[in-house]
Amino acid sequence: MELISLSDGVNGFRVRVLGRRSPGVPHLHDRLDAEVLVTSGFVSGRLAVSLLPSDLEDWSRALDLLATGQDICWMNDDHSPRIRIQPSNEEHGTPAVHVEDLGSSCVSVFLPVNLEEGWIDEQRRLLGQVLKEWPSEVLESSPGVYEWRR
Repeated sequence: MELISLSDGVNGFRVRVLGRRSPGVPHLHDRLDAEVLVTSGFVSGRLAVSLLPSDLEDWSRALDLLATGQDICWMNDDHSPRIRIQPSNEEHGTPAVHVEDLGSSCVSVFLPVNLEEGWIDEQRRLLGQVLKEWPSEVLESSPGVYEWRR
């Protein structure tokens, strides 16, 4: 299921959720396996990532910032690729995505993406579908102590 889908037919950036990391194991149950996919006429790449519920919350906040015209940086930690999105890149006159995998491959890709009006609303819709399909079902009641939500 797509969490993010930004494409103009030539350049594309997607984050696809594959499913729960370890269903039924409380401390891993809400972690989602996913992949970052980058495509263009010049380069294509795929990177496996793991998403926490906090990553989905951060993506929701990032969409709010994008809607106000602000640039965002999502998943900026030592274990994930850094994903920066500009709602309007001055040089290209379009939204742009910059993916940096500094922790593993040291590869960086910049993609201007000519998106249709309403693209942020579409990303919110995709996030809503992911949250509906894989809701958070585990609560960390204290550090290292997990219980099922009721």
